[in-house]
Amino acid sequence: MSVSPAFIVLCENPNDVFLDVAKLLLTYADNILRNPNEEKYRSIRIGNPTFSTKLLPIKGAVECLFEMGFQEGSSMSFFVTLQSNFQHVMQYEKPELQQKARSVIPHQELFSAAQHKLNKLKEADPGCKLGIEDFLVLELLRWFKQDFFSWVDCLPCSQCQGPTQHGCSLSPNADDLRWGAQRVENHYCQSCQLSTRFPRYNHPEKLLESRRGRCGEWANCFTLCCRAVGLEARYIWDSTDHVWTEIYSVSQRRWLHCDSCENVCDKPLLYEVGWGKKLAYVLAFSKDQVVDVTWRYSCKHPEVLSRRTRVQEAWLLHTINGLNAARQQSLSPNRKTELTERLLVELVEFISPKKPKPGELGGRNSGSLAWRIARGETRAADTKTTTQVAAFVFTPTEKEKNERFLHIRYVSSKDQYCRVSSCSEIIQNWDQCVWAKQSVFRKVENDWQMTYIARTEGSSFGRISWKFDFAPAGLKTKSVSIMASSQTFQSGKVCWHLQSGQSTTEFSGDGTVQLFPSLCSSSELIVTAELSGGEGDTSWQHSQLFRQSLKEQEEPSFEVIIHLQDI
Repeated sequence: MSVSPAFIVLCENPNDVFLDVAKLLLTYADNILRNPNEEKYRSIRIGNPTFSTKLLPIKGAVECLFEMGFQEGSSMSFFVTLQSNFQHVMQYEKPELQQKARSVIPHQELFSAAQHKLNKLKEADPGCKLGIEDFLVLELLRWFKQDFFSWVDCLPCSQCQGPTQHGCSLSPNADDLRWGAQRVENHYCQSCQLSTRFPRYNHPEKLLESRRGRCGEWANCFTLCCRAVGLEARYIWDSTDHVWTEIYSVSQRRWLHCDSCENVCDKPLLYEVGWGKKLAYVLAFSKDQVVDVTWRYSCKHPEVLSRRTRVQEAWLLHTINGLNAARQQSLSPNRKTELTERLLVELVEFISPKKPKPGELGGRNSGSLAWRIARGETRAADTKTTTQVAAFVFTPTEKEKNERFLHIRYVSSKDQYCRVSSCSEIIQNWDQCVWAKQSVFRKVENDWQMTYIARTEGSSFGRISWKFDFAPAGLKTKSVSIMASSQTFQSGKVCWHLQSGQSTTEFSGDGTVQLFPSLCSSSELIVTAELSGGEGDTSWQHSQLFRQSLKEQEEPSFEVIIHLQDI
């Protein structure tokens, strides 16, 4: 006879708590047995004091009720989601678990890198108000994606190492359930007819060891890592099946969106605008409170409101307030005041919908192309014929305008631009400064410790462009030099060209500096790389831009230097 997963979770509570809940569950069961025709014994009100104080806060208790046959209404289901997530984030606060996380995080290395970048920025801009946590979270995101965690679509066959595909789910064993894996995927190999088990662990301690999964595992483990290095973090649950993290920036006095799967920070409209998600409920869970943060992630508030039909808004607000009041009973008055002030700042932020930024316009990068297409999260970035416009244009800052000079560097291993001519401004993510792109993405090969930009899987052609416009500043080019690196394999091709008005000049992407004297006196430039060719199923990999070792941290893969003059 197998033991129910809910009962196993219930047994994890202290003995006195377990016994109290067991007696209460037996009372519910006895009432039904004694009064089988009485409808009132077959339903439970969430507002019932006994239920809300003695069952809801206890791990596994409500799940046991469901297994006993009590019906799961929409309000009850939503409450269980709130309660389970609110309980789950308390695991991140366990000192022994944070210590275990710190043992695998190169904390000093990340902190030193963050401090170095902060110091460098403050040297260039003494008025800079960013803090160490702003740079530390960027370093942590980069490390987590590039060096620590890996994405799983289908595991390779454990016997022949060949490809597998999803089969029927497998039953979890006792060890799976111990680590919260109530679902076990069957990755089936058609070659040797072997099933490779993939338990979907929900315990962050186990994830520090397995270091793989999809967005649930990524966000779960990353949020723990954030807490372990002293960042104030909360776990974000989205009703359209995605999860991520938010970090509180003390210097900016606001919460920052952080998605470890995508290695992006502060791009909250990415899901609605870039991935095409139809958002409804987005909730933030921390050790101190639950917050409905849906409005941070949408610029289409009326559409979102029309989809929020699972529970009444008044009920949701009342329930969240009740959960927060219970959790905050032991907090100091100063901490309660701090949380209230933060919440007021958030509410003011939510009132006015934001406009999408360039880095929020792309489709999803994590996961296989087939998986992203199935979820409808590819957008134009993965299509073969449609150009997805990122729309970023380099225009001179005041400093660049005064000095008549613009200098841009992109380091592939760091996935960041440095605007050297503008106080060494750092801009994270390869597509943040892109004007237009078609069927390209950034590939990280953790096994080979290499990274590059390539065509999306299944695409025969890819294109990426950067645009420079000096006309608004009343300037034109005096001299232009470009260094771009690209690499091809087999029959792969990369074609680079520089466009100014009706004039187009091809140039080499061999990593050497190219001078363009014929483009003197231009007010607008567009640099474009086109990728094509290759053979077989991996043809998309046979033309690459900016291929670089992840260990190489300083050498640029792409560099543009422009001296300017008055029109």
